[in-house]
Amino acid sequence: MKLFYTFAPKLQKLNIKRIYIVRHGQTDFNLQGIVQGSGVDSSLNETGLAQAKAFFDAYSHVQFDKIYTSKLKRTVESVARFIELGISHEAHAGLNEISWGSNEGQRITPEEDAYYHDMLKEWQNGNTSLKIKGGESPEEVALRQRPVIKQILHEPGENILVCMHGRAIRILLCQLLRYPLKSMDLFEHGNLCLYLVECTHTMSTIAKYNDVSHLVNVAQPQVQV
Repeated sequence: MKLFYTFAPKLQKLNIKRIYIVRHGQTDFNLQGIVQGSGVDSSLNETGLAQAKAFFDAYSHVQFDKIYTSKLKRTVESVARFIELGISHEAHAGLNEISWGSNEGQRITPEEDAYYHDMLKEWQNGNTSLKIKGGESPEEVALRQRPVIKQILHEPGENILVCMHGRAIRILLCQLLRYPLKSMDLFEHGNLCLYLVECTHTMSTIAKYNDVSHLVNVAQPQVQV
């Protein structure tokens, strides 16, 4: 009697690229409730440095293949301990925070605060080409991010560390997940929070959302208003 065997095709291994996206640690401008944007190149304060150390302690076991930051000091300082390990690092202006206009670095008046909130509502309604007076629109930020995103997704490496800024992270996540930019406020963030995005050739998913569990032992001064 003949025996017939059916051979199932060999399944191809699914290659997953894990992108660890963190916001920079706290600065004195954060503590004072002052908008920084891309025009203020501030450094981390004492709390921000403690947050950076806590993140390093929690994730130093991950074998990162590459580190990307913006050109602003607060992002480089936030992942400095990883850079000091000798991991390849690139700083890109394309990852800088959105420009919030001519009032960056100044205390916001009630009238200016109302203006910014009106702009956020316009963006949430889909008017993402509308730019802040003297600043940028979300679509302009998305455009400058795209070459960096392409590089991150296509170069070799399984674990990538990216340190950026709040609004810029929201825009980046929309692009990675193929969400419309008007959805960017779905992505909450705090200083040194983590978003872990897992990407294949066809899709991206969030494995960790605004995760701050690594900061449990870091004292958080109350933001001044």
